[in-house]
Amino acid sequence: MEYKKVRNMSESEAAYLAGLIDGEGTVTLTRRERNAQRTLTITIANTERVLLEYSLSVIGAGVISSKRVQKMNHTPSFAYRITGRQALSVLQQIFPFLRSYKKERAEFALTEYINVTPRNGRYDQILLKKKWEFDNRFLRITAKQTALSK
Repeated sequence: MEYKKVRNMSESEAAYLAGLIDGEGTVTLTRRERNAQRTLTITIANTERVLLEYSLSVIGAGVISSKRVQKMNHTPSFAYRITGRQALSVLQQIFPFLRSYKKERAEFALTEYINVTPRNGRYDQILLKKKWEFDNRFLRITAKQTALSK
């Protein structure tokens, strides 16, 4: 399987994408499997698939999936997701344009994520402790926490 590289975005593309992520997205850590380490993840959820397809084309990597409709009267919804170092590459480009607490999360990820996430996925006890500390500090950065500190 070919590993897709994130495209170099224009300033306007990066700014638009930052707005989508600030308004409709998340910058978080997720697990693909129960016992796996958390991975940096950017998601954008929306009922307009065309916005997510635009995001995918601008970024050049990631996936779009359908979300489960919970009730018959709910509009079908979709989610765009990009993870790991590809997500880090997106954050590098959109960072100057983020305005919410997601900017603080992005900054923390940009400075620390590589140091605690080995490319081969193998952790020794020391690195595992550092990764756990990173995860906890990262997840404590929330809109509420950011508002309280101002």
